[in-house]
Amino acid sequence: MCYRFFTLPLLLLLSTVCHAHFQTLLPSSDSVADADDKTLTFLLAFTHPMAQGPLMSMEMPRQFGVFLDGKKHDLLAQLTAQQSPNGQQFFHARFTLTQPRDHLFYLEPAPYWEPDEGQLIIHYTKVIVDAFEGVSAWDQLVGFPVEIEPLVRPYGLWTGNLFRGIVKHHAQAVPFAEIEVEYFNDDGVKIPASPFLTQVIKADAQGVFSYAMPKAGWWGFAALIEAEHPQKNPQGELVPVELGGLIWVRTRDMIR
Repeated sequence: MCYRFFTLPLLLLLSTVCHAHFQTLLPSSDSVADADDKTLTFLLAFTHPMAQGPLMSMEMPRQFGVFLDGKKHDLLAQLTAQQSPNGQQFFHARFTLTQPRDHLFYLEPAPYWEPDEGQLIIHYTKVIVDAFEGVSAWDQLVGFPVEIEPLVRPYGLWTGNLFRGIVKHHAQAVPFAEIEVEYFNDDGVKIPASPFLTQVIKADAQGVFSYAMPKAGWWGFAALIEAEHPQKNPQGELVPVELGGLIWVRTRDMIR
């Protein structure tokens, strides 16, 4: 999979627009059926996926792993730090699938200080990969403070399918939660105006939301909640903390 972070004309056009931060956790595939193609590669980057930049520098994550059969398996040792041309750090990882079942990959990044917003940002992120058609537990939860529980199997999706989920905070549904949605725009979709960068939807009274994905590719859903307690920024000041529960899903076109 090819990832692009910088599309100069687009960034110049949108240079005055404040667009959404998204933590990516993108595997090379969401569904693996061929044993000869069993090694996944991952992109872990903190960026603006629809605008394809700029990239924000990541520190070493607090957690990165895979959730299997109700147990966490630490994969931090599989991370390889990379740098963008501007010196911003992001990570790649590799993982070889061996078991026919759903693999829930999860990430807790280190808090990111955003001085323009006066807050720290922590985006708890996950993606589910189907390995060898061993459908098992695609709706399992990691147990993050903020998390989206999928109500639709989050792989094997066609373009135009409706994705639905429940926003949960400490395992409880969040009524009328706000969810931001962005497409990972690595194929250069033209942005007609700034409202098209980030789609914004609200959950219903039961914390349930839905969104029909209009294009093939990776889509990120970010449920955003302010933390109950502030934390210290790099200057030692207590500041608000934005907690995000993110899930990435992929859609594909029907081709004859």
